[in-house]
Amino acid sequence: MAKGKWQMANVKNRTPSAVLFFTFAICHLPFAVCHSAFAFQSPAAGQTQSANPAAIFAQAQRALSAGDYAAAESGFRRVLELDPRSAAAHVNLGVAYLRSGKIELAIKSFQEAHKLAPQMAGIDLNLGLAYYHLGQATQREDDFAAAIPYFGRALAADSSSVQAHYLKGMCHFMIDQYGPAVAALEPIADQEQNDLDYLFVLGICYGKLKRADDSSRTFSQMVKAGGDTPHLHFLLGKAYLDLYEHQKAQVELEKAEAGDPTMPYLHFNLGVLYQRLGTLDKAGEEFDKEIKITPREPWSYENRGIIWLDQGDTDKAIAMFQKVLALNPKMPLSLAGMGRAYMRESKPADAAVYLKRAVEIQPDSANFHYQLGQAYLKLKRTDEAKAQFAEASKLQAAVRQGQEEKISGKLPAPSSPQP
Repeated sequence: MAKGKWQMANVKNRTPSAVLFFTFAICHLPFAVCHSAFAFQSPAAGQTQSANPAAIFAQAQRALSAGDYAAAESGFRRVLELDPRSAAAHVNLGVAYLRSGKIELAIKSFQEAHKLAPQMAGIDLNLGLAYYHLGQATQREDDFAAAIPYFGRALAADSSSVQAHYLKGMCHFMIDQYGPAVAALEPIADQEQNDLDYLFVLGICYGKLKRADDSSRTFSQMVKAGGDTPHLHFLLGKAYLDLYEHQKAQVELEKAEAGDPTMPYLHFNLGVLYQRLGTLDKAGEEFDKEIKITPREPWSYENRGIIWLDQGDTDKAIAMFQKVLALNPKMPLSLAGMGRAYMRESKPADAAVYLKRAVEIQPDSANFHYQLGQAYLKLKRTDEAKAQFAEASKLQAAVRQGQEEKISGKLPAPSSPQP
């Protein structure tokens, strides 16, 4: 399985770095491209090459194989103009879209193919891949969740598919479903015993499920597979950090730093560790180091801004959050951070603008609704303030109920029908 770049993201109101996002190189992931199973008939007598869908299809397929995705898109669209019910053309057009980063268009193409030929092998896997990549791009849990049933169908058709097992497990991991992640990942343990990414995720899942022996065994296999390298120590440190085993995390991350102090995301994770331990000055220094190494990533700016805000320096906090939002204007924690900073500077009108955007992006945050309510209250917009406080209370009650049901063992409501 292809290795990916490790990125850390803040999602919802979790502790920084609680969620790990993978960015797999899309060119390393195989796609189910349709070939002879949906071959076209030979040209009819008198039919020109430019009006022959079979010839156009073959030419577009060659372009797709050669990596000329613009030509492939053009060719498969031309095929669909001539033969709108060609499932094979829809699939291959979707592959071209997906490989060129047009994820939402890819999903539409695969869905059209699925309507026309639900039995066609590979469509479910491609739909799962598309939603998986959409989740990477949007960082929305719903997109990872949407991928899961498609990988499930792919496994129902071919239970030996290593890729479907792997990515189904990763999607479950992304949305904190550790039991289902283990169930998806364990069957491919023999094939992936030397894949550090796989072992990393499986070890964390075991740890979250309190399966300490399995977690220890998996991390031992990581050491065996990865050797005594800075990258291996970084992965182990990140794994222990996710499991809140801070002492072990510090040992491994410091070993990684000793071996390669310029490794991307290393200082970010050290900053998160020190932030959790309450040593904010050291945490800030680590985020400053990370910013120099990965200046185009927003996470260290965001955490640095939060530290400046906690330390009472609103000007420096605002400067950090502005850098975050210049890189990604849809970072809810930074939007809320701007709101908090402006409230401290007695600028509730400015605060309300940013907090409203944070609520729009993340409407399930009780904290954001409460802060927006405070801003409205300062602006004497009483009715709007009451509405925000009511929503905050509603969300807090739902969280408490969920925790109580988890403790009492109450079964969840049946899930909605899957696509």
